[in-house]
Amino acid sequence: MCTSSFVLLSDIHCTGDRGSVVIRRKSTSRVERGVPGSAIPFTACPAKSYLGADGRVYAGRTVLNHCQIVGEVARELIRRIPANIAQSLFPDGSPLVAGSHDVGKVSPTFYNKIMRACSAEQVPGFNPDLERSWGGHAGVSQLTAKALGVPEYVPEILGQHHGFSPPLSGKRADDAIFGGADWQREREKLAEALQVALRESWPRITSASQARLLAGLTSVADWIGSGQFFEDPQASWEKSIGKALDAAGFVPALCKPGLSFEQAFGFSPRDAQSILINQVTSPGVYVLEAPMGLGKTEAALYAAYRMLSSGQASGIYFALPTQLTSNKIFERFNGFLKTVLTEDCPHRSLLLHANAWLLDTDMGEEGRPGGAWFNQTKRGLLAPFAVGTIDQALMAVMNVKHGFVRAFGLAGKVVILDEVHTYDAYTGALLDALVQLLRELHCTVIILSATLNQERRQQLLGQPVSACDYPLISATPQNGGVLELPVPSGPSRQVNIALQSCEKAAIEQALLRAEQGQQVLWIENTVQEAQKRYLDLAARANELGVACGLLHSRFTAANRQSIEEKWVNLFGKPGWVKRGEQGRILVGTQVLEQSLDIDADFMISRFAPTDMLLQRLGRLWRHEETPRGAGAKPEAWLLVPELKAAIESPPAHFGMSAFVYSPYVLCRSLEVWQHIKALSLPGDIRDLIEHTYVSREEQGAMSRWLAELDDGTSRRKGRKALRQLARVALAEAGKTLPESKAQTRYSDADNFDVLVLRAICRNRAGDTTTLTLLNGDQVELPLQRHRLSRSDWRQRSAVLMRQVVAVRGQDAPKALPLKTLQGFGLHHCFYLGSPDWPEDEGVLRVALVDEMDVLRGVEYADVHEKHQLEYRNDLGYRVLKNQEA
Repeated sequence: MCTSSFVLLSDIHCTGDRGSVVIRRKSTSRVERGVPGSAIPFTACPAKSYLGADGRVYAGRTVLNHCQIVGEVARELIRRIPANIAQSLFPDGSPLVAGSHDVGKVSPTFYNKIMRACSAEQVPGFNPDLERSWGGHAGVSQLTAKALGVPEYVPEILGQHHGFSPPLSGKRADDAIFGGADWQREREKLAEALQVALRESWPRITSASQARLLAGLTSVADWIGSGQFFEDPQASWEKSIGKALDAAGFVPALCKPGLSFEQAFGFSPRDAQSILINQVTSPGVYVLEAPMGLGKTEAALYAAYRMLSSGQASGIYFALPTQLTSNKIFERFNGFLKTVLTEDCPHRSLLLHANAWLLDTDMGEEGRPGGAWFNQTKRGLLAPFAVGTIDQALMAVMNVKHGFVRAFGLAGKVVILDEVHTYDAYTGALLDALVQLLRELHCTVIILSATLNQERRQQLLGQPVSACDYPLISATPQNGGVLELPVPSGPSRQVNIALQSCEKAAIEQALLRAEQGQQVLWIENTVQEAQKRYLDLAARANELGVACGLLHSRFTAANRQSIEEKWVNLFGKPGWVKRGEQGRILVGTQVLEQSLDIDADFMISRFAPTDMLLQRLGRLWRHEETPRGAGAKPEAWLLVPELKAAIESPPAHFGMSAFVYSPYVLCRSLEVWQHIKALSLPGDIRDLIEHTYVSREEQGAMSRWLAELDDGTSRRKGRKALRQLARVALAEAGKTLPESKAQTRYSDADNFDVLVLRAICRNRAGDTTTLTLLNGDQVELPLQRHRLSRSDWRQRSAVLMRQVVAVRGQDAPKALPLKTLQGFGLHHCFYLGSPDWPEDEGVLRVALVDEMDVLRGVEYADVHEKHQLEYRNDLGYRVLKNQEA
């Protein structure tokens, strides 16, 4: 049972290397603490509660003790970064900032929050629920620091340590709601005690980017310092600092020295690869524009290895356009790391599978199952080595919850941005800001692209460029100008192009080619169109002895992995031995154009902007030595409308593509491709891109679509508005966005997670939930967290996360009440929002698949207001209009 006795600080002195604070304890009653209404001494204020083995809540460590632990965790985090990087990034006094994050817990409302959880005596007159109106104790920390007159940026860092800016307008540290002057004096005493304990003074922070870095350090140190190693308030903690960081995966990388490119990959580098490698000798920004299949990935990885082995980088983040493509390239990245890391490097054990970092590391409070950062896509940013999406990296510069944690995770690393295109104005503005931030955070940024135009390259580099060569390397090392280096293009290949307006003819051609034994790719611009095309082809293909598959983003991770494993291998080098067994048709979306080493004999593609089409053509006759079916020749059919009609009414003639891509860009692209019968790759790439995107005056209907591109319509925002929205998203001040509302692409963003199950039910005792997965397996969730170990919870959560599909908000099932989700124990596995920040809604939806593959609501609730939803293992998540159902 919790008691109301507390710890008084009768003496503070520092001992040992860490400057531990020794606290002499004595039990005191409420009368001994002072007159009613006076402040509780800071030494008696608890920072935490914890769940005992008996399932009861107990008061944990004091605020002073917890803050000191977090300060020491921050110090050790910095120490584990290569020295030259750490010295350039973190000012003296950084551990004090992290350690001071919770001074606001010395407040009557927070004190009562802990006492209420422990069923203990509270300070009268202070309702803990009021904390929501000022962002909880973090808001009090910010106001306290401001009243102390600490250096610029520090108050805001303390206020944001839970990921968002607290609403503090008009409030002061000594306001009555925070306990008045008496409680403020106790907070000031705590701040002074922390300076003594940590032997640090307040740092001078020189820039907004450095402040963002320290905010990330503070949050991560807090998570780790709140973890399992520090829960027991009676246990000593000094020797647990290193163990906690080891368990969280913050272990320095150990590289084998002096490996050659050939030793790393098994073949000699091409000229273009060697030129890039020779340029990347210091942090900076490097752009490699080269055709598909030239080995850009290997060049970037070896350059990263050189930076790591020379101590100029702390890790690698490989950012890809979509999560789907990142799953496959993980295998290549994994193989590379196994080669370059030493045999005793601890990270080798984390590279066995994509969920290893999730399962084998303990990130502390926010990184536990049910926490905001128990998620592979997020936590990968904090791992020394990770493959992830560019969206997660983009949020490092956005005013989004925990955006600064992402900045901390990327600092000092080699960040490889793969398949960078001429993005829309919104994403482009975010990407420019990201590159600038990474430059300031001592990163080595390597941008890979086959299809940049000159204007976009200049924006990314932030300096004027002039070269029109292709392939091309543009290098801007730290504190240097732009160096533009033409590189050899390698062998040229010819691709025949046919524009086709008849979809029935295209279907017949795909079946004919596949019947002849060819491997056919069919790429659509939306999931809905890809599903429809697959249904058109699959039944007839089966009759002809032709295999047919579908790959897009709206499968569960479990289904997606098996589909991807099968089809990407069949269309890639591993499938060469099986290539002659039968013809195949793989239908997919844009995921097939990105970062996949697949090789088709024949391709059919829905028309798209020029840069996207060129990416798709990179999956056609990719390797000279690939075995081919009878009669195969490098040829692509593009499904296009008639140019004049398309210009007059793009939505009517481009269909759903006109809602995915800008009608103006589609029309400009169609003008460029109108008379093309054959392409020489890579020789024609630069001209095609520049002719598509060069600025020009327009007349007639084209002037209308250009104006729409700039100014927008009632249904689509224009470039001017998008740039303004990007500026708002990038704002360092103002309202923090929850991740569910923080779009990194102004399009149909997948921003809801749908947990797809066969069944969900509680047992008769009502203390356990059983979830039946799509494959019939069952997962049991106790409603009380203490009934499972941390490892067991991580394992169950990882299994359930593989049953999730990411969908657009308008396509998601209806939300269930928070109490319903908690009643099933799902809050132990999924993040469902923050009680201190009502705007931070959970993005989890739950739906059940019946025997007809139709999605139903939980406990007979309606699943969707307008549409019928389905989930099939071969089609994925499907939205049917009611009249089609």
